[in-house]
Amino acid sequence: MGVFTQDYRLVQQIRSEAANATITAQRLRGNITLLTGSGGNIAVLPGPDGKLIVDAGIPAAKTRMTDALANVSADPVKCLVNTHWHFDHTDGNEWLHSLGATIIAHENTRKHLAMDTRVEDWDFTFPASPEGALPSEVFADERTLHWNGMNIALSHYAPAHTDSDISVHFTDVDVLHVADTWWNGVYPFIDYSTGGSLDGTIRAAELNLAKAGPETIIIPGHGPAGDKTQLARFADLLKVMREKVSALKKQGMSLEEVIAARPTSAYDAEWGSLVPPSLFAILVYEGV
Repeated sequence: MGVFTQDYRLVQQIRSEAANATITAQRLRGNITLLTGSGGNIAVLPGPDGKLIVDAGIPAAKTRMTDALANVSADPVKCLVNTHWHFDHTDGNEWLHSLGATIIAHENTRKHLAMDTRVEDWDFTFPASPEGALPSEVFADERTLHWNGMNIALSHYAPAHTDSDISVHFTDVDVLHVADTWWNGVYPFIDYSTGGSLDGTIRAAELNLAKAGPETIIIPGHGPAGDKTQLARFADLLKVMREKVSALKKQGMSLEEVIAARPTSAYDAEWGSLVPPSLFAILVYEGV
């Protein structure tokens, strides 16, 4: 039984809230716009080749997303990159494909979307997606795109938040979309059901830090765009929590006892606004 069953109903809640979400647009660097408010953070690169979009959001916000995309430019949507398979990043796939987007993703994203996939910690089984929502171009490790005059490097992580995570690096302007391998200012979710792990999430954070420079704009999956200093605080949080919860578990504490001990309490005011502290403690406990 998943941890969300009694109190959170996360999937249904997020899908429902998207219907009334405000879509916020922020111009970054190199003609890239960040759209927030419909699921995970969305990056848009307009131009003569058509819009390239990173992540698809949630269809309940389609009307507002349509307006936001039109405000970026009049270019048609031609390419969609999925950073991983989760619903808040792929629910809009079929809609964007119907507008003309070719969908590109890691091969494990297509695998999970093409079949019924259960996430135990959400107590939710996602039915197989329709054909129009499935990525038609997949890769295993690396892929380079040349789009609207820009080089875009797609790189697969070793299993981290899931086993399907990729980064999207707009290398010419040094804008790096790391999706759900970074949650800026909020506790992360780790999907153990599809290959994620605490250690893998920490490894991904360290890889992101190694890739980013002092001027890199880093787009997280959730939370505001940030920089290497903010990303380092996230990596530190994960390592501190791994050490604290591991120590409690080695003392023989049960999961319930660890939750009651509130090992996250020093961070909850800053980080606990999206994923509840008790859930984050559970996820860390699962991983140590």
